[in-house]
Amino acid sequence: MKNSDAVWELIDKKAPDYARLSDKVWDTPEVNYEEFSSSEAHLAQLAAEGFRITRNVAGMPTAVMGEAGEGGPVIAILGEYDALPGLSQEAGVAEERPLIAGGHGHGCGHNLLGSGSLLAAAAVKDYLAANNLPGRVRYYGCPAEEGGSSKGFMVRAGVFDDVDIAICWHPAAFVGVNNPVSLACNELNFYFSGRASHAAATPHLGRSALDAVELMNVGVNYLREHMPSSARVHYAVTDTGGNAPNVVQARATVRYLVRARDLPDLLELVERVKDVATGAALMTGTTVRNEIISGDANLVGNTPLETLMHGHIERIGLPDFDDADRAKAAEFQKTFTPADIKSSFQRFGLKPRPGVSLCDLIFPPESGDTSIVGSTDVGTVSWVVPTVQVRGATYAIGTPGHSWQLVAQGKLPAAHKGMTHAAKVMASTAADLFANPERIAEAKADFAFRLEGTPFVNPIPDDVDPPIPPVQDAA
Repeated sequence: MKNSDAVWELIDKKAPDYARLSDKVWDTPEVNYEEFSSSEAHLAQLAAEGFRITRNVAGMPTAVMGEAGEGGPVIAILGEYDALPGLSQEAGVAEERPLIAGGHGHGCGHNLLGSGSLLAAAAVKDYLAANNLPGRVRYYGCPAEEGGSSKGFMVRAGVFDDVDIAICWHPAAFVGVNNPVSLACNELNFYFSGRASHAAATPHLGRSALDAVELMNVGVNYLREHMPSSARVHYAVTDTGGNAPNVVQARATVRYLVRARDLPDLLELVERVKDVATGAALMTGTTVRNEIISGDANLVGNTPLETLMHGHIERIGLPDFDDADRAKAAEFQKTFTPADIKSSFQRFGLKPRPGVSLCDLIFPPESGDTSIVGSTDVGTVSWVVPTVQVRGATYAIGTPGHSWQLVAQGKLPAAHKGMTHAAKVMASTAADLFANPERIAEAKADFAFRLEGTPFVNPIPDDVDPPIPPVQDAA
C-alpha cells in the first residue's frame, strides 16, 4: 500500500533520479581519495536540487557538502561513494565476470549509500520549505571510508562542530537500526632500516630489515594470547626490501591494522604493538619508525535516536521486493556457501531460514552477534555528534561483504528499492526531529551521559594528513 507520509511521497517522486545517480557512480568505481567522477556527480545533483554547495571540505578534493534551510538545528545526513580495488564485475550476472581485469568495483554498496543519503537530504530540504520549519539539512559527501578514514579528518577539521544530529545508513541483507557496535582501529606502517651486505660472503656485516619484520610478526602473534578477545590485529608486508636472496635486505615495511572494542583499549593496544616492533629492531640491530596512516573510533550509540528510527522503520514496513527480486537473489545464493548464509542471519540475531533469499522482516534494535563487527569512520563522528544509522536491505541474504557478488547486485531493482527504503527511514527520522526539537535535546542528553568521563581522542594524530594522490598534469 502506498504510504501517506509527505516526506515519503517526496522520496518516491525523486527516486528515479537517484537510482540513475547510483548507477552512474557504480559505472565509474573509484577508490580512496580518487572519487573525482563520483563526487562531481553528487555535486551536480546537489546543484540541481538547489543546495548551497561547499567543495574541498576539510581540504579533501573529493569531499563535498550541500546545505539547505535557515536557522534552527542542523541535521547532517552522511553519504559515501568510494569503491574497492580488484572487484571489477559485470552487473546482474551470478557468476564472476570482471569488466576490467584487476579493476575497481563497488563491493560495499557505496554507490547506493551516497545516492540514498542525498535522496533523503533532498526530500528533507523540500519538507522544511513546504512546512516553513526552521532548520538546516546538510548532505556530507565523504570519500575514502574503506580504510581512508576521511570522516576522522573531517572531525579534526571541525566540520561537524555545529551539527546537532548525524544520520546515515549502510547497505545490508536485512532492515533495521544498526546495532552501534564497531571496533576502533589504527592503520600503521612500520619502516625497518638495516644494513645491506653480501648474504654469503659477509653476512655478519649485514643487518636484515626483513628479519625484523618477520620477528615483529612472530611477536605480535604471541601478543594475541594476551590481548582482549574482541581485539583484532592484521598485517601485510608491503616492502620486502628486494627480490635477491643473496642480498641482506636493508629496508622492509609492514603495515598493521590494529582494532579494539573502544578508543581507550585501542590506544593501549597500539602502544603494545609498537613495543613489539621496537623489540624486533633491537634483536636484529636495525632501527624502526612507525607512521599512522588512518584511524577510526568505535561507534557510540544513542538510545533516543535508535528508538525513534526503529519506530519509523515499523511505520514504513519492508522494501517492496517482488517475486522477480527474490528469484534473482536466489540465483546469487547458489554462489554462496552455507556458512555465508548462516553468518548473514546470525549477524543480525536471526535464526537461519532455508529458502529465504531477500529480507522479509525487520531485525530488532541491539540485536546480532557483536563478535562479527568491523570498523567504520562513522564511529569517529559518533564521538562528537549524536549519531544513528539504519541498515537497508539491498542484496541477497548471505552475500559476502567486499565480494564480486555484492558488486554484481549493485544495479539490480532490489538494490534501488532498498536504497529508496533507507532514504525514507532517514528522511522521516530527520523530519520528526525538526518538527519535535525536544527529541534532539533528548538525544544530546543521552550523548553527554554516555561520554561523561571519557574524553574524545581522535585516533588520527594532528600531524597526519589524508593520503590525497597528487594531481596528474594533463597530457
